[in-house]
Amino acid sequence: MKTRHLISAVAAVGSIATISPAVASADTTQAQSASSANWSGYVAGGSADGSSRQFSSVSGSWIEPSANCASGQGYASFWVGLGGSGGGSGSLEQVGTETNCSDGANANHFAWYELVPAGPVRLDLSISPGDHLSGRVTVSGTNVTVSLTDHTTGASATKTLQMSDPDISTAEWIAEAPSACDSSGNCQPVPLADFGSVGFTGASATADGHTGPISDPNWTAQPVELDAASGAGGFVSDQQSGGATPSDLGNDGSSFSVTWAASSAQSSDPYADGGPPGYGYAYGYGPAYG
Repeated sequence: MKTRHLISAVAAVGSIATISPAVASADTTQAQSASSANWSGYVAGGSADGSSRQFSSVSGSWIEPSANCASGQGYASFWVGLGGSGGGSGSLEQVGTETNCSDGANANHFAWYELVPAGPVRLDLSISPGDHLSGRVTVSGTNVTVSLTDHTTGASATKTLQMSDPDISTAEWIAEAPSACDSSGNCQPVPLADFGSVGFTGASATADGHTGPISDPNWTAQPVELDAASGAGGFVSDQQSGGATPSDLGNDGSSFSVTWAASSAQSSDPYADGGPPGYGYAYGYGPAYG
């Protein structure tokens, strides 16, 4: 099976997200959550008065979590990125890590970047549970720079790439259930691995020359809850998959955690309802994951 990190399905019909217009002001840490079939975390967008923002950079750190593979096959990704959550978006620039339970009791961990609509590409970094990681995505015109640093090992990887039409309307800090796509490009999230909890720290973004944390009043921020059973975005979601919920922002406005939770429908066989959700490449791109 080959999976990709699909553009968000936050509270929308269709595979590209439109965040609910009822976005609470970023100076509150108890904003109303949006629902997604594949994302959980925080999304920063326009200002409270409805004006748009142009983000040029996003960064954040996390500790690579272990995964409990005892319950069967599952996948989870952790990343920072720009774009992909606004109405009409066709692009998303992201960098992060993935853990998957595709080979039995032991989880596999690796690093990747993706410039949607192209598929994900693995980075030459060895990732282990407990590693302290920092990711950054920077966009300048058609130049996109993605970087990932493993502070535990001292290794890092940086790529500067060309992208004809990057989306810089939003910034994100996300734990995700990756998606599988068939040969026609029809995608849906795969079962979410039990990753326990992942904490994001030092989360910041730069928009229109101003740099600040998630809670910065120059933009709005919304928590996003992953609910695989919701079918958000028109996905035929796997009812067996778990969900994930973000915490409130910390007092610094730049830290939060995302916690996995079992679905009430979850069984020991994640494909008990008729087989895996999809095979093949995403739009003809992407390495084999699992």
